Amino acid sequence: MIIAIDGPAASGKSTSARRVAKQLDFLYLDTGAMYRCVTLAFLDQGIAFSDLAAVERILESIEVNLSDENGEPAAYVNGKNVTDKIRSVEITSNVSPVSAIREVRTAMVRLQRKIASKSDCVMEGRDIGTVVFPNADVKIFLVADAEIRAKRRQDDLRALGEMKSVEELVKEIEARDAYDSTREHSPLQKAEDAIEIDTSNMTIDEQVSKMIEIVNQQKENNEKL
Repeated sequence: MIIAIDGPAASGKSTSARRVAKQLDFLYLDTGAMYRCVTLAFLDQGIAFSDLAAVERILESIEVNLSDENGEPAAYVNGKNVTDKIRSVEITSNVSPVSAIREVRTAMVRLQRKIASKSDCVMEGRDIGTVVFPNADVKIFLVADAEIRAKRRQDDLRALGEMKSVEELVKEIEARDAYDSTREHSPLQKAEDAIEIDTSNMTIDEQVSKMIEIVNQQKENNEKL
């Protein structure tokens, strides 16, 4: 069973998807973390995102692994733990243009499908229900007010020892929404058959409960067929 959870930055995807996967005993796959890992590799090697030969060279050599360590997600690039690094301001500022590169998306989608083909999976990102798994059993699209998302992002940065004002973050989030929604390859958009959830005034527990309710309803429907 594939559960696809899409939505813009800081709408609650990662935290709620991880908890949904844990409750259902499904594999959790944070596709955003995968693109952040690739972004980190590009920046570390100082390549221009427009240099497709260099992009392809790194994609052929990079090894991205996501794991669960003591109940917390961990990300590795070529065997090195980069969990904190990929959440930095620098990576956040560059991940959208990297994610928009056709060759990057092709490589990551191939990897995502390979991983999810082996088990029941909760996968979250921006194009899961539209591109990666258009036939997913359950499709959920999360939305939230930009200022609330900015405050959530501010909390994440504070935990990493970084600080930005809510006003700055609102501008960044709105700019990223516009970029992700209008990019040429796999833009952020709600699948026609996705169920939309506005998380603006919901706690994480409420989000998770709502998603579990949707999944259980789909399971009941499948059993009746």
